[in-house]
Amino acid sequence: MQSQSIFTLGAISLILAACQTPQQAVQSKENQLAAAGFTLQPANSPARIAAMKKLPPNKFVRQTSGGTVVYVFADPAGCQCVYFGDQTAWSSYRAAVFAKQLANEQQMTEMMNQDAFDFGPWGPGFW
Repeated sequence: MQSQSIFTLGAISLILAACQTPQQAVQSKENQLAAAGFTLQPANSPARIAAMKKLPPNKFVRQTSGGTVVYVFADPAGCQCVYFGDQTAWSSYRAAVFAKQLANEQQMTEMMNQDAFDFGPWGPGFW
């Protein structure tokens, strides 16, 4: 019974993920970064483009600058920019991502409960 629930949850996760286009995913990430306090810096010069290309695309990099921790996120394919944030922005971003995941899980649970199988005369313990 538990393996069926895990399978169903996984299937619903895939369905929900498939509903979001790559462009929507990029836009969502950009909105989350901006809302968390990251600042966007366009790669609008040869030096900035070269520096952006040294960073792993679409991954966070933690750097220390003058004793201050800075989180950097390069988006060469989307906005052709680099986002910079401090510890507060990073914490806000992580909290927002966690809240979104929790909301998605709650939504999946509700969907599973609404779409519970009717096992007819065998009852819910048939499997």
